[in-house]
Amino acid sequence: MLEGVKHVFLILSGKGGVGKSTVSSQLALALKESGFKVGLLDIDLCGPSIPYLLNLEDKDVHQSCDGWVPVFTDKDQKLAVMSIGFLLKNRGDSVVWRGPKKTSMIKQFLEDVAWQDIDYLIIDTPPGTSDEHITAMENLRNIKCDGAIIITTPQAVAVDDVMREITFCKKTGIPVVGIVENMSGFVCPTCSECTNIFSSNGGVSLSEMVKIPFLTKIPIDPTIGRLADRGQSVLKIYPDSKIAQVFRKLVEEITKSKEA
Repeated sequence: MLEGVKHVFLILSGKGGVGKSTVSSQLALALKESGFKVGLLDIDLCGPSIPYLLNLEDKDVHQSCDGWVPVFTDKDQKLAVMSIGFLLKNRGDSVVWRGPKKTSMIKQFLEDVAWQDIDYLIIDTPPGTSDEHITAMENLRNIKCDGAIIITTPQAVAVDDVMREITFCKKTGIPVVGIVENMSGFVCPTCSECTNIFSSNGGVSLSEMVKIPFLTKIPIDPTIGRLADRGQSVLKIYPDSKIAQVFRKLVEEITKSKEA
């Protein structure tokens, strides 16, 4: 049930392996640390990594008279999480479903989770432009969706896939909030110099080409790796790091014109 949700953002990527779920989880945590009440919905049915990234793999969801009750990461219930990962017995279990069953589950996630009153709902989607995306769009049609944040990496192959994702958004009527270039150089932990391991500015060039705002670059930073599976925000654990500055900027970008 999305009636009590003030703002909805989709996190999209043209291909897998670009760090979409890491960005989704850290963005949700950053919004929570910024004082907002947040929901994080993982609809990547075949690769549900959000429970792992937030250290929630041992948690269970249950039904109430209002629908499924999400898992909360904190006692104050400022961050609520829903994922098919909570319905699987083991992390290694696979979801071997045909399209209709997948779309039915996503529809249930979008309609039957008791989010209560939250400021921001971040929806982590699977890569590409599959049935899952179309189902999400159909169910969000009657809900005010602020738009999509598209994650890419600097390489040309990733940027090409993102171009297809932008075309998908245009065809389905999803506004694109902006582009985030992830893995944009490696920050040396000793000297803080940034080295472009892949290439550079692919996301910037794409944003200029398609006239879509470029939100920020996220470098490869060991601090993010150290937070994997701990469920901790980079803003709280490493507040002075460059990566924390990046997520503060991202929060500012998506909240500056919103009344949460």
